Amino acid sequence: MSVSSPRRWKIALGSAIGAALIAVPLTIPASAAVPPPPSGWTTVFTDDFTGAAGSLPSGANWIIDTGHAYPGGPGNWGTGEIQNYTADPANLSHDGAGNLRITPLRDGAGNWTSGRVETQRTNFKPPAGGALRIESRIQMPNVTGAAALGYWPAFWALGSPYRGNYWNWPAVGEFDIMENVNGINSVWGVLHCGVNPGGPCNETTGIVANRACPGASCQSAFHTYTFEWDTSVSPHVFRWMVDGQQFHSVSQNQVDATTWANMTNHAGYFVLLNVAIGGAFPNNNSGTVTPGPGIVPGRPMLVDYVTVLTRGGGTNPTTPTTPTTPTTPTTPTTPTTGNPGGGSAYGTIQAESYSQAAGIAKQATSDTGGGQNIGPAGNGDWALYRGVDFGTQTGRQFQARVASGAAGGVSGLVEVRLDSPTSAPVGSFAIANTGGWQNWRTVPANVSGITGKHNVYLTFTSGQPADFVSVNWFTFTP
Repeated sequence: MSVSSPRRWKIALGSAIGAALIAVPLTIPASAAVPPPPSGWTTVFTDDFTGAAGSLPSGANWIIDTGHAYPGGPGNWGTGEIQNYTADPANLSHDGAGNLRITPLRDGAGNWTSGRVETQRTNFKPPAGGALRIESRIQMPNVTGAAALGYWPAFWALGSPYRGNYWNWPAVGEFDIMENVNGINSVWGVLHCGVNPGGPCNETTGIVANRACPGASCQSAFHTYTFEWDTSVSPHVFRWMVDGQQFHSVSQNQVDATTWANMTNHAGYFVLLNVAIGGAFPNNNSGTVTPGPGIVPGRPMLVDYVTVLTRGGGTNPTTPTTPTTPTTPTTPTTPTTGNPGGGSAYGTIQAESYSQAAGIAKQATSDTGGGQNIGPAGNGDWALYRGVDFGTQTGRQFQARVASGAAGGVSGLVEVRLDSPTSAPVGSFAIANTGGWQNWRTVPANVSGITGKHNVYLTFTSGQPADFVSVNWFTFTP
């Protein structure tokens, strides 16, 4: 089956690592203050969930997802889960004791509702040469056995290009920091990447490890779940921890360079919290279709805090400004062929106005304004735009008008490089099928601050040989 959606299958790994740990009676407070950052770390985001009982989480920090899918995205969130996410405080609210409470409920007709939130910010990533830490203190739904068959709580992160696209998974990357199903005393840590099915991350399963929670069970007590992305070591590495004990890691040299770049070279990640009911992961870890007949609704996941920290390497990421969608592109001031350069970076640059290109064709476009687009383009193709002038302003965002009729599972990166097609990208976004080669959308991406005049290269990178994108125009904004 061809799928393009997060967290679809994943299978059991046999007995959980550390299942023989002796349970030690612990007195663990229901809510604790967000711990101060360790030496050398800086907090870049935090929410302690201290709102009044029954209040919704902060709209400045969180987006509340509703329904059975993203608009235009795969049904049932791409995972087979059956609940309807709502903004009803009965499903999602502060408990008044310092926690966010996410509660799955079932009505008299058997319909399930629950809660799911994701951070407004999508740019969580380590500074160059530094590290990122994403952490939460959580008590999983306190339910086990037949009463838990179908519960699926999760704390995870998705690559920013997924927001608004919904069909470029798993190339954009996914870090499952804490997943659990069916009330099993185990935390799963998973990396999703590459292509689906198969690929370097063995999709749709992912690269997986799991273990029992230290001391008290995952369901009966709070535990701290942590993910680190460390670029201060070579090769770079991802790490998963529970209560400070590492139980999973994936090194940069475990996947190919293109796959690693596709999930690390974009603007960053956003963080999600949810409790799903039913779906592929609970089914695969029970050998039956979930939810089971004995499932009991109303057992919440409690989230004490979420915090994101960075360490070293330079400037910490800042909240990106909302991109301004360009108006209908105007006729370019530079010729459509043999571009002599000198155009402004902040005007609309028609893609067909390149001065040199490799693997690129021009074709008539049905997009607003008519004219031509370039493409379809695939891995290794590029186009050069000479003398693009950023002036004394600092270009911080790139937007391109793109379309794709690529086959399912085919995706790639549209990259901006300065002065050489082999220089490091200063910005990129991932793209997959948009519904057709003339079904256009405008996609933004952050770029590192650019000033002065440069030869700008659009380069196209993919782990698959098939073409994946056409481009009509692009522009930059300060």
